[in-house]
Amino acid sequence: MSTKIAIVNSSSFGRYFPEHMERLKRLGEVDRIDVPKDMGGKKLAQKLMGYSIIIASVTALYNKEFFIYKDETVLITRHGIGYNNIDVKAATEKKTFVTKVDPLVEREAVAENAVSLLMSVLRQVGPAFQKVREGEWRQRAKFMGYEVKNKIVGIIGFGNIGSRVGEILKNGFDAKIIAYDPYRLPREIKKQGVEPVPLEELLKKADILSLNAFVDEKSYHLLSKKEFSMMKKGVYIVNTARGELMDQNALLWALDEGIVAGLGVDVIEGEPIDKDHPLLSYPNVLITPHTSAYTYECLKGMGEKVVSDVEKVLKGENPDGVINRELLK
Repeated sequence: MSTKIAIVNSSSFGRYFPEHMERLKRLGEVDRIDVPKDMGGKKLAQKLMGYSIIIASVTALYNKEFFIYKDETVLITRHGIGYNNIDVKAATEKKTFVTKVDPLVEREAVAENAVSLLMSVLRQVGPAFQKVREGEWRQRAKFMGYEVKNKIVGIIGFGNIGSRVGEILKNGFDAKIIAYDPYRLPREIKKQGVEPVPLEELLKKADILSLNAFVDEKSYHLLSKKEFSMMKKGVYIVNTARGELMDQNALLWALDEGIVAGLGVDVIEGEPIDKDHPLLSYPNVLITPHTSAYTYECLKGMGEKVVSDVEKVLKGENPDGVINRELLK
């Protein structure tokens, strides 16, 4: 009986590198399956019944109930680095490997996009271009911006991507970098020439904030009205991590109050959003549709990793980047 492989809710896997799909098709029957982003449990299990290998995106909920009802699943391989939507403990009980892409694969792409968003909002690139399109070149004096040099940049989450954002802004722009990361020792941050500080101090000092943390029960809505109230008036914020790091109502309030002078985000709580989302009414807000990892180099590396995982598992070998390592042979 042929192995059945499901590619679930992925808009990019195999689209730009057809050789990845060709390699998969040599291994078994391959289907693209799209489900509601919040589908999980029994419904998702029934939808994916018979598929022993799942290539997973950031959406669809592979929760405990999913694994209770799902038939044999050998592998769930994340086409990305975050796996909050997968109950790893339940997967382990089901003897299902859960793997992810090595964070280094996404590091450069996401960090560069964070800097791109920052520069775009600091220099009002989008609104200025819009005036050119409207034939209003003479309005250029309205688009005064700021330089990054000598600004204090506060990085929340100084791990794989956050540390690279810091490197680029420190070495390329002469910014002063401070960082908050409760999961890293202060001496490790200092080794990279960056000052580790408590969150409250970072919020009070920073001219620019870059959000690069993951979301868990401690960091969900890490920035709420209390935290926005601590910030300098006129702060610029970039978020390429997770939308859930910011309380949206508090963010809207901070924009209205002029606390946040500019916002560049690649992620939004509740994404995807439609054209009526309240953030889209602000001229100083720039939103991209979760495309930070969308470079040819990054997507090629991600696809290679996912296909390699499938090939190895079907040969009876251990895949790479296993999260539930207790299943390793």
